[in-house]
Amino acid sequence: MQLLTLQQVKQWLPARAPAAHKGDFGRVLVVAGSRRMCGAGLLCAKSALVAGAGLVYWALPKSMQSAFAAALPEAITLPLPENANGDIAAAAWPFLSEICTQYKPSLVVLGPGMGQSPLLPILLKRLSFPLVVDADALNALSRKTRWYNTWPQQRPSIFTPHAMEMARLLGEPLATGKQQRQAQVTQLVHLTHGVCLFKGAHTLVAGAKHVFENTTGGSALAKAGSGDVLAGLIAGLWAQLGGTADSALQAAGCGIYLHGLAGDLAARAKSNYCVLASDTIAYLPQAFLGVQGGSL
Repeated sequence: MQLLTLQQVKQWLPARAPAAHKGDFGRVLVVAGSRRMCGAGLLCAKSALVAGAGLVYWALPKSMQSAFAAALPEAITLPLPENANGDIAAAAWPFLSEICTQYKPSLVVLGPGMGQSPLLPILLKRLSFPLVVDADALNALSRKTRWYNTWPQQRPSIFTPHAMEMARLLGEPLATGKQQRQAQVTQLVHLTHGVCLFKGAHTLVAGAKHVFENTTGGSALAKAGSGDVLAGLIAGLWAQLGGTADSALQAAGCGIYLHGLAGDLAARAKSNYCVLASDTIAYLPQAFLGVQGGSL
């Protein structure tokens, strides 16, 4: 296991050519939100934009669109049918399939704030685009016994579980120490052939050949919404790198380091107690500048 350092992240950070246009920096489709967890998609989509993605599309329950289109005017909001509980309905699949055909996203972020949407199992099975599998998408997978036996391993993917989600995905007890955390994240990589995070203090990110331990972040990030910000941040970086299997570890590594650094910077200004997930987005520009400069 290696430490994830500033110099490594500086080397990995996606380049931005001066003459580039928005089409050069990828298209992120965020499928997120429900009546009970409206803000998850907002945090995720905004973070993807701040990370540098050229275009962000946010597919959300139709009752949320009018309010949230105004909250994030830079994103293209796409209303989907919802059920009586306010979750995106299974009937949304034809609409989302058409959205993917029309907009051709570089990758899809699936899961933040979706609750028990019946659309989730459909998307996990049918979407052919690279996936950031987060939050309720992880929970939907874990409800299916031996889900990994039918996981399409050729589809590039980044998994983002915290300790409880990891235990449910693997059917194992909660990890209690560094060695067990490393063993579990490595096992998830083996099962999925993707890149996997193990979120928490000293977040781990693992690919087929490497495991990195993050060196930024602290208790300021222990707030609701932090994972939604991280998922969007990783997606925005991955889109700029083409959403390929080969660039997934690079995007995930940059994402966890910058997210932790933004939390550290916010905590210096606001204390570890008072930082909100939205504050970490506000401090991402300072985090990016610090990495680009090579010193903090």
